[in-house]
This record gives sequence, C-alpha cells and structure tokens, in this order.
Amino acid sequence: MENVFKYYEFSDFFVDKSQAFSGNEICFSELNDTHFLIFEKNIDSYNLYVSRYYHKSDIGVKTPEIIELLVKNYDKSIPEHRLMIKQYLH
Repeated sequence: MENVFKYYEFSDFFVDKSQAFSGNEICFSELNDTHFLIFEKNIDSYNLYVSRYYHKSDIGVKTPEIIELLVKNYDKSIPEHRLMIKQYLH
C-alpha cells in the first residue's frame, strides 16, 4: 500500500480527531480545493472515501460536509479498486 500512497501523493497518516473516521488514522489526497480522497486505516485494512470539506485544514478536525465510501477493504491487487482512485486522480 505504501506505493499507492506515494504514487498518488497521499499525505502522511494522522489520527482523525473529528470522529468521522472513528478516531482511526487517515491520510488524504487533494482533488481540488474542497474535495479529497481519504484512506482510513482500520487495523489491517484500508477504506477509501471521497469527501468535501470547506478547507483542507478541516480534514481530521471537523466532520466533512459530504463523505462517501468508495471502497471497503481496499486491495491494490483488485483492478476495480485501483480504477476507483484513477477515475478521481487522473
């Protein structure tokens, strides 16, 4: 998964204090000024979300305006999972 995070320029992981991600660690990649892809690290698995925040600085601090689960238990070996990121970032 480290290769996925680096390739798509996701941030480092940090603890979610907003409780929108159950206090798990999250990282994000910026789609535009208000929309972001977020990976939530849940013990041994990762969930991928698309979300909307007023400001990038709100991520992990405030509840997102919009949040949608794109992929539960992301697996980089599954083509449909990889395509989900590509459709947003390419």
